[in-house]
Formats: sequence, C-alpha cells, structure tokens
Amino acid sequence: MPGPDNETDWPRPARLTVGVISAGRVGSALGAALERAGHVVTAVAAISEASLDRARTRLPDTPVRPAVEVAAGAELLILAVPDTELEGLVRGLAASDVSFRSRIVLHTSGAQGIGVLAPLAARGAICLAIHPAMTFTGHEGDVDRLISACFGITAPDEVGFAIAQSLVLEIGGEPVHVPEANRTLYHAALAHGANHLVTLVNDAVAALSHALDGQGLLDQDAAAGVPQRILAPLLSAALDNALRYGDAALTGPVARGDADAVARHLRVLEQDDTRIAASYRALSLRTAQRIGASPELIEQLEELQ
Repeated sequence: MPGPDNETDWPRPARLTVGVISAGRVGSALGAALERAGHVVTAVAAISEASLDRARTRLPDTPVRPAVEVAAGAELLILAVPDTELEGLVRGLAASDVSFRSRIVLHTSGAQGIGVLAPLAARGAICLAIHPAMTFTGHEGDVDRLISACFGITAPDEVGFAIAQSLVLEIGGEPVHVPEANRTLYHAALAHGANHLVTLVNDAVAALSHALDGQGLLDQDAAAGVPQRILAPLLSAALDNALRYGDAALTGPVARGDADAVARHLRVLEQDDTRIAASYRALSLRTAQRIGASPELIEQLEELQ
C-alpha cells in the first residue's frame, strides 16, 4: 500500500483508540495489525494463560483490563470471543453503564452477522461484522497473514460498510460484502474448505505412512517426514490448479471413469483404516457427481455407501 506521504494515498480514517475482547488468536492478531496501521490499542481483555501470553507478546504496551473497562476506553471495540460466548458478552456489555453512542463495535465471527449486536446497536453503537477469511495458529506469522486476506463484512448501511472497508484496507486486507442472511452459508463454505482440507491431508499422510512402512530414506531419523515431502508438491499443485481451473483440474481414476481402480483403492483402504476408506468413498462419489461421471460409476459408489 502507498505510504501516508504518497500523493496517491487514499484518505486514512482518524486514528482510533481500540479495545480488544479477548486476546485470542484472532483478537490479538487484529489488534497488532491495527497498531501497525497507526491506531492505539488502549486495553485488552485476557483470562487464560495462552491469551495473557499473546497479549504480552503482540501488544506489549497494552494493559490487560476487565471487559467493561476495555469497552469504556475504546472508540473501536473488537469482540473476538468464540461464537458460543458472543451473545452473552453483548448482553453483558449492553447492560453495563458504558456509553456506546457513536462507538464502533465489531465482532469477528464468521457465522454471525450484525443481528447478534442488536443490544449494542440499541445503545447507539455502530455495529459491524468483520471476519478474516484466514486460519490462525497463535504464532508470529498470524499478523502477516492478514495482509492480502479477504474479510467478510456485514454492515447495517453504506456508512457502516465504508467504515469497515477502511479498517480492512488499512491493514492490507480485501473487504468482501456478505449479506446478513448468508453469513452462516459463507462460514460453512470456509469451514468445509479449510477445516476438511486439514483432515483430508492428514488422512493421506497416515495412509502413505503405512504404505511406505518406514521406508523411503536410508536415514530412518529423517524418514518421519517422507509422506509430507511426497505430498507437499502434489497437493500444492492440486490446490493451485483447483482454484485456477475448477473441475477441469481434476485427474485420477474418478476423472478417467476407472471404476476398477476406485474399487481396488477402497479394498486396500478398508484393510488399512475403515474411517479413511469411508472418507475416500464419500469424496469419490461427490467428485463423480460434480464432473458428471458415468451413471455406472456413480451407482457403484452409491451402493458402497
């Protein structure tokens, strides 16, 4: 992004005092990213040892305060608690003596829109849902991952969307509008892709480990990482091709209509791990459906369900 002295730099919003509840993986990363952009995180709420450690590491100059005190001192309040805690936190804040008039309150939940913030909107807050479409590990690289990440934004009106868009652009992200009614579907799509990809990869690693049976390298101390090293370039290319070319990127026995190969795969996977076999079968069927494979192959996979 252009620097603040660049003549082409877009107008930057006023510097805001920011409060973060809580210093989890997402909240601490967003707080650090906003400080990089020139805002000031004045207080953060943290309870667990992991959250306290992240607060000390990512926001070393920011005091840890109770949630109500964090809210009282913030022009921009970030609610980065788990989905199961969000509604209760909002009710508690709305019942407090804190004035929310003209304060910006945003939550980072992917599945929820601005409806959950209604009690604070009734108190005069500008309420936004801003969800980074990114996975967070709690490690140092999380803040850098926000740069160029997309953020799903839901806002009550154009003014709210403009505020959310400015905040996202400031930290280097890309704002994407998500209608209120579609937040759960939006989140389901992300979870299906990211979370299940991890499961799929780890199942492939497990099966390949059994196939190699400890072989692959003469140095047995190094052999532990062989499945990952075999899969890394293959899966990276497959993901890149899938994002570029869609179903046209597909290769393998289902794409070729090779029912015999699929059946052989299923036989050996059943012997190795019935749970991986069930996953292979389900994904083979979905793959066949997506590409319009032969009715015979689809029928065979349906019968095996």
